Amino acid sequence: MELLIANESHFKYAEIICDTIADSAKTRGTGIAKRTPEYIRKKLENGNAVIALDGTTFAGFCYIEVWGHGKYVANSGLIVHPDYRDRGLAKQIKQRIFDLSGEKFPDAKIFGITTGLAVMKINYELGYKPTTFSELTDDPEFWKGCQTCKNFDILTRTERKMCLCTAMLYDPKAVSKKKTAEEKEKLNTKAFKRLKSIKESLFLKKK
Repeated sequence: MELLIANESHFKYAEIICDTIADSAKTRGTGIAKRTPEYIRKKLENGNAVIALDGTTFAGFCYIEVWGHGKYVANSGLIVHPDYRDRGLAKQIKQRIFDLSGEKFPDAKIFGITTGLAVMKINYELGYKPTTFSELTDDPEFWKGCQTCKNFDILTRTERKMCLCTAMLYDPKAVSKKKTAEEKEKLNTKAFKRLKSIKESLFLKKK
């Protein structure tokens, strides 16, 4: 298995990346912002993506989005092909795209919004902290990307203050370099599950 910084030679994988993201959302029954093959190719072209390949077979992917003139970046579109799940590959990809983000945008805050408990756990272990939507980028183009998500009406209804997604933020200037592995293991997964349950109860009843 190779984890590579993507480039133009990986254009042929754009379709399967989009299809895998869409199929995963359907299977989990969650909202997700759709991406086109053209959009994915742009990320491959500028080196703002990591792709996992088993020989020439697609295994996983994640890309970087840049917002607020480089003040914020988001690691988005994390996906692992069904044939390669439950092997810890998602965590490896997330670590690599996180490192790439720090290399290319060392002063930027890294953020993400997700409904996936597994992604929340990985983010937490990388140093992300749960935060409010007001702490994220106010770039309208980022929020425009949520329009294809089935929960977009919730985001609109709350005036972009909250949604079923949980916002998480990594601020390189605020994170202590002395964080130990023991501290990382203190993650309370039940807290994330409870947060997700509260949001679903609060918003889905109003639909």
